[in-house]
Amino acid sequence: MAKKLRLVGSAEIRVLLGGVSRQRVYQITSRRDFPEPVAALQMGNVWLAEDVERWIAEKRPEMD
Repeated sequence: MAKKLRLVGSAEIRVLLGGVSRQRVYQITSRRDFPEPVAALQMGNVWLAEDVERWIAEKRPEMD
């Protein structure tokens, strides 16, 4: 059985980070240590959910 890819966009990242602003999500996702997006769609970038969740666990442990 193939593994399903879970993708997140900036709206989902806002929720994962506790409801930060769109501007703050842009600042965070532009950081050099933030995971690279897996695709750039017309609606915006998308990331692998597991990469973003791992980054949050490492960089924002208070979010757990």
